Amino acid sequence: MRWRDVVVLHRLQFPLPVTYVCYAAWGAAYALGSPAGLAGSATVLAVAANLLFIVGALALNNVADLGIDSRHAEKGYLARATRRLGTDRALRWAVTELATGLALCLVLWFTTGRWVVAALAVAIVVLTLGYNVEPVRLKRRGVAGPLVFGTSLVGLPFLLSYTAVGADVAAWTWLVFAGVTVLTAGRTVWWSVPDRAADTADGVATPSARYGVPGTLVLACLVLFTGLVVLAGGLWWRYGALGAFAGVAAHAAFLGGVAALLRAARAGRLPTASRLHRRGLPFVVVGEVLLLVVPLAA
Repeated sequence: MRWRDVVVLHRLQFPLPVTYVCYAAWGAAYALGSPAGLAGSATVLAVAANLLFIVGALALNNVADLGIDSRHAEKGYLARATRRLGTDRALRWAVTELATGLALCLVLWFTTGRWVVAALAVAIVVLTLGYNVEPVRLKRRGVAGPLVFGTSLVGLPFLLSYTAVGADVAAWTWLVFAGVTVLTAGRTVWWSVPDRAADTADGVATPSARYGVPGTLVLACLVLFTGLVVLAGGLWWRYGALGAFAGVAAHAAFLGGVAALLRAARAGRLPTASRLHRRGLPFVVVGEVLLLVVPLAA
């Protein structure tokens, strides 16, 4: 077994793990409002469970997309890493990680009495399986795929670590939850653009396969803008204008980059996965880190 392949299977190439830590810890940070309680046992268990759910979901997605990635000019390395590990072994990794995350949430329930944590964990696992596994395979269902992906990978983990520390979910929190979920869905729509040929060949009706490149980028812009407005509203409500600006500035810049891609696509210059990764990921990473800093520094 090559550890490099394990890293690729779980999408752990730097700087992606930075974003995973943010997704896992956001809820606790917004619930606590300071770094003081981040080392508490409930927080640590919830963040650990979220990280397992995230990497387990990404590993399962690589197994599910093995055929598609094999035909993808730029993402073939994902399929090769999965095959070198063995699809059965990769699947066992994913299932074990999801099951361990669920077990940690059951421990949280039994030790704190917060049953909602276990319920959210079950929902994360169900949506993760629904997104990846036939016959449901929600990735094939157009816009439903990105929405489910954003909810299971970011939205529900936010609520899980938030409720794990015992905080009531305030009205502004629902706006932050909805905002980060919709932003993730918008980026998933955007990320489907270079996959259009491979998805179409495999019969997977992702947004790019359904709407073409310009149409998908228009959809991504609309979804991202909606997420920005909702997120900014929640942050402004709780942290004021400065907190809202800090939380959405990098994501607004990312939206500007997607709009520029749309203009290029209409002129016949189609984006590649490497270009999206190179030009878009830095804004995403900075934006996610700032969203973690805002509640802790307020």
